Amino acid sequence: MSLNTQIQELKQTFNEEFAKAQDLAALEQLKIRYLGRRAGVLTALLRSLKDAPEGERRELGAAANQLREAIEEQLTAALRRHTDQSTPATVDVTLPGTPVQLGSLHLVTQAIREIQQIFERIGFYRVRYPEVEWDWYAFEALNMPPDHPARDEWETFFIDTQPVGPKGQRILTPHSTSGTARELAQRPPLRSINISKCYRRQLNASHVPMFHQFDGLLIDKHVTIAHLKGTLEFFIQEFFGRDRTFRIRPFHFQFTEPSLEFDVSCGVCKGKGQLPDGQVCKLCKDGWLELGGGGMVHPNVLRAGGLDPKEFNGFAFGWGVERCYLMKAGLQIPDIRILYQNDLRFLRQF
Repeated sequence: MSLNTQIQELKQTFNEEFAKAQDLAALEQLKIRYLGRRAGVLTALLRSLKDAPEGERRELGAAANQLREAIEEQLTAALRRHTDQSTPATVDVTLPGTPVQLGSLHLVTQAIREIQQIFERIGFYRVRYPEVEWDWYAFEALNMPPDHPARDEWETFFIDTQPVGPKGQRILTPHSTSGTARELAQRPPLRSINISKCYRRQLNASHVPMFHQFDGLLIDKHVTIAHLKGTLEFFIQEFFGRDRTFRIRPFHFQFTEPSLEFDVSCGVCKGKGQLPDGQVCKLCKDGWLELGGGGMVHPNVLRAGGLDPKEFNGFAFGWGVERCYLMKAGLQIPDIRILYQNDLRFLRQF
């Protein structure tokens, strides 16, 4: 049988089968049978053109392609009609819609907002300073000598390998205290709370390379350490609960003098160091949890900010946002890294 005769018979056969196809499934099967890339009838016919006499090949190819285009056009139109008919002409707007999945604020964002609101109630205002900072603001202006351990590359993320200007090298700020010199330039009285991202080379159950700190600064005339104690006592009782107590321990920081560290009573064992069953509290061991540090602003820091220590003084404190939240009673979060693992099973609890 010649190819020309095959083309004519194929056309007639398709028209007969097309007339019998009454539903969408039959049309899909017809499309696969005639136009399928691997076993389609038309595909096989077009492949056999290479065996036709050279003088007839062009004419037969044109006829075969015309048949393919005609079949494609018929099938496409029929499939579109059946699809349109299967789609409802109207929509019942009284039917309930697809529920929208609601999200929530991340636990750290909740903590930042709560801390900010507590300090705003006693006159503090929030400030923000760069995450990419100069060495001078992070260390030099805070009374840290060039050989201070914190200025080592194993403790701080340096962006520049060498000083690039009068303010030294660029770094990822290791603590929110780096905003102190910038804030001192605003002139007293000052009562700021700087909440920002910080970066350090530490990663374990209680440290992550990127974390958040809040750094409080109060500068005025005749400020005493009693003001610092009263401020932190207010925060601790508002944030952790009125049943929590705290204690002060002497310490050393380069940018405060005198310097203090603060501990808050454990919320699990209620400051007793042991659980009701007599076992030692695994969280605190002795009834206290280390909260953070602070103290009276060092005179050298005031001078770096352009203030006269004989006229102005004040206090500063800096604590980790994540660390404070881990100490809240009832949360029972054993590892700070859980906060940043994007585990929805954990995050949806808050």
